[in-house]
Amino acid sequence: MLDARQLDALAAVADHGSFVAAAQALNVTLAAVSLRIKSLEQAVGQRLLVRGKTVRATSAGQALLTHVRQVRLMEADLIQGLNRGGAAGDNPWQTLSVAINADSMAGWFLPGVAPLLAAHRLLLDIVIDDQDHTHDALKSGDVLGCVTTLSRAMRGCVAEPLGVMRYRCVGSADLVASVQGEGGGLSVHRLLATPAVIFNRKDGLQDAFLLQHFGLRQPAYPRHFAPAVDGFEMAIELGMGWGMVPDQQLALREGRPALHELLPGATVDVALYWQHWEREAPSAARLTQAVKAAAATQLVQFR
Repeated sequence: MLDARQLDALAAVADHGSFVAAAQALNVTLAAVSLRIKSLEQAVGQRLLVRGKTVRATSAGQALLTHVRQVRLMEADLIQGLNRGGAAGDNPWQTLSVAINADSMAGWFLPGVAPLLAAHRLLLDIVIDDQDHTHDALKSGDVLGCVTTLSRAMRGCVAEPLGVMRYRCVGSADLVASVQGEGGGLSVHRLLATPAVIFNRKDGLQDAFLLQHFGLRQPAYPRHFAPAVDGFEMAIELGMGWGMVPDQQLALREGRPALHELLPGATVDVALYWQHWEREAPSAARLTQAVKAAAATQLVQFR
């Protein structure tokens, strides 16, 4: 049997990023945390944490952390079930950690899961990352589910198809006019001389647009980086550059300056999946169902 206090110490160090912060969170001494981790490593016969400037879990540590977080959710669900005769406000709050791309969070994810969170006293701990990288947080055990482009289920996980997020290349009216050629269509040469607005350095949507519609593989062009959904769209509104915006966000722009397609009808489709642990606590399973239901109404469905 694994010692619960040792597992709590492991989770605290992983959650807070240091032994000192873990000791403060657990209200014990630093020596006590170190001893519990050392005893746990001796019990499993493997190193669980890599000590250094920042503390990180080894693959064995990640597996144990996934177990701890699953057990915590199941215990909270059990307490909630035992308390069904009491007031709803007596049930403990549960935290569900998920990794999502910023466009999904702003466009369809939060509206889709908000009623579930309110009904079941659930809290979200959201990790924002590019949709091509969110599965890293699931693989490390930091989250219980992620919205990802990875269609193949990772070990111990299930990959549920959600649908397609459709992006369009847009800009302000003045910018669109500035990149038109003599015939009135989009001039790719003028486009490449015009700055793009990119969410962050992991964002490859602009390159995907240029490859898919012009056959250009990672060409050079000037770039602004704006890693916030509202700031990203504002930069495009202000004519700072062109960028890729999903249909869900374009539909929410009533009352704001219009964004125009640079190449009407030319889209980049991003297929999304919900990857989650195969063994889910009831609260996590309810979240999975809410995510799938929201995606079914907001995303383009697979054919």
